[in-house]
Amino acid sequence: MDSLARVASIIEQQHARPGALLPILHEIQDALGCIPPDSVPLIAQGLNLSRAEVHGVISYYAHFRQTPPGRHVVRVCCAEACQSVGGEALAEHARARLAGSDVTLEPVYCLGLCAIGPALQIDETKLHARVTPEKFDALIEAMEAAR
Repeated sequence: MDSLARVASIIEQQHARPGALLPILHEIQDALGCIPPDSVPLIAQGLNLSRAEVHGVISYYAHFRQTPPGRHVVRVCCAEACQSVGGEALAEHARARLAGSDVTLEPVYCLGLCAIGPALQIDETKLHARVTPEKFDALIEAMEAAR
C-alpha cells in the first residue's frame, strides 16, 4: 500500500472520532515515519478542516515531522532542569557530533529524568541520564556498532 493510500485508510478509520486530528497525525507518523506534506490536503478534506489548520497543528507540535527521520532519532532534553546541569553543552556537542550523519537530532522538553539530567533518548525507548559529552560519544559509537 502506498503512503497516500495508507493515509486515506487511517483517515477513514478515525475521522468520526471526536478530536480525530491528533490521533490521525500520530497514527500516520507511526505508520510512515513522518506526515508527508502531500497528505495534508487528504487530512483536511477528511476532517472538514482547512489545510492551514492541519499544517498549523503539525508545525506547532515538535513531535510531528514532515520529512522522514534518519536511521536513528536522538532526543536531547532541553528543559530547564537538564539545562542547569549541562544540557545546553550536551545539545551543542550532539549537534556537532551528529552533523552530516544519518541520525536525526531533536530537542525534547522533558524526559522525566529531571533529578538525574542531562538526559537523552535514543530512538523511542532507550533513556539515558547524567549524559556527558564523553558518555554521549560512547552511546553513539555503540549505536553505530550495532547496525
